[in-house]
Amino acid sequence: MLGRAIRRPTTDDRRPRMLRRRWSSSVVRSSTGQIMLIKACLNGSREPGSHPALPLTPTQLADAARDAVAAGAGALHIHPRGADGSQSFAPNDVAASVAAVRAACPGVPVGGTTAAWVEPDPARRLALVQSWTLCPDFVSVNFSEEGTEQLCAALLHAAIGIEAGLASANDARLLIESGLAARCVRLLIEPDDETTVAAALAAAQAIEALLDQADIRTPRLLHGFDASAWPLLDEALRCGYDTRIGLEDTLVLPDGSSARDNAQLVATARERAERAGRI
Repeated sequence: MLGRAIRRPTTDDRRPRMLRRRWSSSVVRSSTGQIMLIKACLNGSREPGSHPALPLTPTQLADAARDAVAAGAGALHIHPRGADGSQSFAPNDVAASVAAVRAACPGVPVGGTTAAWVEPDPARRLALVQSWTLCPDFVSVNFSEEGTEQLCAALLHAAIGIEAGLASANDARLLIESGLAARCVRLLIEPDDETTVAAALAAAQAIEALLDQADIRTPRLLHGFDASAWPLLDEALRCGYDTRIGLEDTLVLPDGSSARDNAQLVATARERAERAGRI
């Protein structure tokens, strides 16, 4: 059940070689000596104009990334955008955003997305990902989406790290059946049940129970969205899991007030980690 900290590897050998080279010293160590990651998710699927500090262009992403890392983020997750502000898998758009963020935050892993809502056609999505000329260090792959195994095979061939996105117990079953868990950088426990915080926690428990039953030891990252963002972040800290925060997941601070930017969200998460004894 949720709350039992999983055994962490004592080395990062399970990460793809490329990703290991770029792993940042900005990750923090818990009171047990385990490495704990606070990842900044800078923009996600938020619509342009949904927040004054939402970064969309490569320059904006670079500035937001630099500030988030200064505030305590040890990795970054971005959704590259096209000229019109919409999410994009086009190689030029991905390359521009990754290059800008990487230049602003040397040595910090830069992650992206492969979400099907950006490109619903699995074959077209796969072709776009295979056409990338400058690749993120890792990308999230939602196991609820069609074409996941083919996409993962292409990512592994390109030495791009995989974060397995698990929104439900069924996603966890698919991951286990695929045999890919040990080849992932980490597993994202990200419940899609946003009706209540209790429902999100219950969904996370169901995912974790299946991973435990299958003796899956890949590092786990727990996070929520909007109303569940801060409660699930606190649960991640309690469990000793990695976590993430940023404007993709929430626009507000724990007290409900509007967050100034991604950096303030990360700084607040770090403060909570300090209070929880995880730093």
